[in-house]
Amino acid sequence: MRPQSDEAAPYYFAYIDRIQQDDVVRVLEAQNDETVSFLAGISEEKSLYRYAPGKWSIRELLSHINDTERLFIFRAMWFARGFEEPLPSFDQNVCVENSGADKISWANHVAEFQTIRSATVTFFQNLSDEAWGRAGIASDNKFTVRALAYIAAGHVDSHCAVIRERYL
Repeated sequence: MRPQSDEAAPYYFAYIDRIQQDDVVRVLEAQNDETVSFLAGISEEKSLYRYAPGKWSIRELLSHINDTERLFIFRAMWFARGFEEPLPSFDQNVCVENSGADKISWANHVAEFQTIRSATVTFFQNLSDEAWGRAGIASDNKFTVRALAYIAAGHVDSHCAVIRERYL
């Protein structure tokens, strides 16, 4: 079942709405192969490209994708397992600034994405029906586990579109 409007803050529906399929686990699984194939077509040299001064390099963007997926899945695990304490917000710029992404090879970034996404798929495959509907607060916003799965898929889809449109 797709997330309802009360399962995440309106901002996150920019990601959720990018995913039209009802089986988000299959989407996450398919995205792994599709995204790795797409990213593998970018050269080490091109991965350092910035489309404008002050913008992230492609390596930094993929580092952001990887770190954010970790964050979404941690939140999903926290809520799915029944923890009730709210989780803090996440400053993507602080994260990228401290990642050292441009010093890590492109091939390693791509392999990292594949590993993280495989873990994401396994996590969601193993959830009980009840866990998908559990919810909690992160960044002062309500999220269900189901919404976080769709957000993870939509986030990757959105940023791959940015790479295609602005970087390549």
